[in-house]
Amino acid sequence: MAEVRLGENESIDSALRRFKKKIQKAGILSEVKRRERYEKPSLRRKRKAEVARKGGRY
Repeated sequence: MAEVRLGENESIDSALRRFKKKIQKAGILSEVKRRERYEKPSLRRKRKAEVARKGGRY
């Protein structure tokens, strides 16, 4: 769980920017997008194999 504490005299905008960076770094947004709909195990294996073939990460 990402958490950001507001510092003294810190604006909400800067705290929100820090929060967004933490969320992005933790990979939470990509995980949420991946879980939006069900993916069959066979399709998941195919996708991972395709990514591995191209040399990327899954």
